[in-house]
Amino acid sequence: MAAQLMIPERVVFGDNALEAAADTIKGYGKKALVVSGANVKRHGILNVLTEHLDRWSLDYVTYILAAGEPTTDMVHEGKELFLKNGCDMVIAIGGGSPLDAAKAIAASSKLSGSLSDYVGREIKGDFPPMIMIPTTAGTGSETTKFTIITDPLRNVKMLLKGEDLLPDLAIINAEFTLSAPKEITAQTGIDALTHAVEAYTSRRANVFTDLYALSAIKRIFTYLPIAYRDGENKTAREEMAMAAFEAGVCINNASVTIVHGMSRPIGALFHVPHGLSNAMLIKDALEYVLDGASDRFAMIARAINACDYRVSDKEAAGIFLRELGLLLKHCEIPTLQEYGIEKKDFEAVMDKMAEDAMASGSPSNTMKEVTKEDLLQIYKKLYD
Repeated sequence: MAAQLMIPERVVFGDNALEAAADTIKGYGKKALVVSGANVKRHGILNVLTEHLDRWSLDYVTYILAAGEPTTDMVHEGKELFLKNGCDMVIAIGGGSPLDAAKAIAASSKLSGSLSDYVGREIKGDFPPMIMIPTTAGTGSETTKFTIITDPLRNVKMLLKGEDLLPDLAIINAEFTLSAPKEITAQTGIDALTHAVEAYTSRRANVFTDLYALSAIKRIFTYLPIAYRDGENKTAREEMAMAAFEAGVCINNASVTIVHGMSRPIGALFHVPHGLSNAMLIKDALEYVLDGASDRFAMIARAINACDYRVSDKEAAGIFLRELGLLLKHCEIPTLQEYGIEKKDFEAVMDKMAEDAMASGSPSNTMKEVTKEDLLQIYKKLYD
């Protein structure tokens, strides 16, 4: 089967990435909608961008998202701001929420109907240029054709996709991630790991995604503990920024599997951040499907030097699971109970969550056939 690799049209990486991208940005248009978040503004990172735009004589209007992950209401508000001010490009700077929101805003400026109309469909259109500047290392939104937007009316996190949602430019500067607090470093780092592991064990994996996935996994197992322990460690931050990019490329081309399918309903119904819900689920979900791709999970264990070829694939796959558990413990990932989700509340919506997960299509990419009943068993185990 032929393999292909879709990545943003242009990627600039390094300490002076923003300055190096000046001519490219100026070539996209004359007025930008800058989408960001309160934390990015508070830490002065937004000012770094706007100072560059001022120096380049590029006009802009700023949209600061409300706290939490992006909703259809936020996207509508951003679209109205974009159209009202005559903007012709979108620049997002922040974590996954501003980046996902910016893609949806750009698309909405040209699409008819509501975003929910496009669930399960390939989104197409001549959208305004999209420039993505991540300030966390994990979501990979700067590299993908996906955006996740919550529909509060239906309590669903909508996965929207289309090659035309692929950013025109990704600017990756690890210095922008230095201010990320420990818990965000952990959650986004495990999110990136989830992307890479799921892509490597996806039915849609190919030679390109395998290369990127193993590279990202090795970086994360080595450098996430360092970045979590010492957020000022520049090398660790750079390695994690690259790992997040690599992992984003992976899911852009091989998609995600059971973990993401099951985590989105938890996020939608209990307002758990996306990276954290992945982290809560990843070990139990992968343990359930381990025997469907034991050779692949074994290769991951060998890639992180947890074992060698003298042990069987089955044993090596178990070793990977053990190392994953240790990483989650190091990063102090809370359980559902520790996060404050009551067992009775969780059990009351498990059936809906399993249905929504299956409907997303993600679990079907797993190298093991899974059913709604399988997902219910995994959800139940989270409280055992």
